[in-house]
Amino acid sequence: MAYEKQRRSRRLLLDVPLVVSGEADGKKAFREDTFTLVVNAHGALVVLAANVAMGQRVLVMNAKTLEQREGTVAYFGFPYGGLTNVGIEFTQPVPEFWRVGSPPDDWKLVPHQDERRFTPS
Repeated sequence: MAYEKQRRSRRLLLDVPLVVSGEADGKKAFREDTFTLVVNAHGALVVLAANVAMGQRVLVMNAKTLEQREGTVAYFGFPYGGLTNVGIEFTQPVPEFWRVGSPPDDWKLVPHQDERRFTPS
């Protein structure tokens, strides 16, 4: 599919429990238990009740491993029932964050910001 070839890394439908924290409305701190809908080496699509802003920095914690990564709000879906689909992009690709047993081939060599290559074990 031509659209998929434009992506930096393949998306996977995966439900990972997360804790997302940051500042809602730019001032009030929030910490929300949520989950992923879709993941890739560069971030995830999650469901949030908090009112976040495009470009806002958030902290994403994998609730299973307690590993944390910083990310930026990069996408908003339409609110529905008090929740919004929010795309979060990590500050640098972290394919191992999702603990996928057999990651897609394009997750295995992902350039980091400092141009080193990363191969998950």
